[in-house]
Amino acid sequence: MASGRRYRAGESVEDYCRVCKTDRLHTVIAADADGRPIRVDCGYCHSEHNYRGGPRIAAAGGEARLQTPARSGSQGTGSGSRAVAAVRPRVDRDPFPLVSERERIRAPMPIDDDTDLELLLRRIIREEAGVTPVVPSEKWRGGMLALRPGTPGLQEKTWPIETFFHKVVMLRNRLRTLEQQINAADLPEDLKVKLQGYISGCYGTLTSFNVLFADEDDQFKGAGGD
Repeated sequence: MASGRRYRAGESVEDYCRVCKTDRLHTVIAADADGRPIRVDCGYCHSEHNYRGGPRIAAAGGEARLQTPARSGSQGTGSGSRAVAAVRPRVDRDPFPLVSERERIRAPMPIDDDTDLELLLRRIIREEAGVTPVVPSEKWRGGMLALRPGTPGLQEKTWPIETFFHKVVMLRNRLRTLEQQINAADLPEDLKVKLQGYISGCYGTLTSFNVLFADEDDQFKGAGGD
């Protein structure tokens, strides 16, 4: 942070990754009021951890980082950022983490240096509920979902987009599982067709949420005309 730059959630910052055991570009999950990163996500292995203060490995002449394996990116500013640009992850192709610091509703309850009890429980619940990492459309990163009452004077309700996105993904996954179970069940064909019609109708109703997904393969597919 010697540069004095202020960071916001969703931006990239270089930090040391304990899992990769080297410096990596990370995505800022949470930052304090002064713009200092608090929690980051490794762009290579996607491990989440507290910000450790920046890179620890000095690059010889600025060229060593060009050999660091990572997904390529095209961002970077100024002549001094060319090496960083070569290892910058493609943030727009990364899924939302299963849990994020923005969803916290209680004070941190650390178990160890890298694990917080609330976020750990959220991760376990979502994994057991069938939530899988899915790439969101880039424009929703760092966004908020707001419900604004029509009655003047009432407070609106907001959630991080990540929370809503995970619920949509969980619903989609459960519909897919239900469809698979129906197809594999020993049921009369006319009943299977009827039940599959209901599921297709659900998919069609939920196509409004396709705007959240970056990849077409992740979207809801309804019957023609739904």
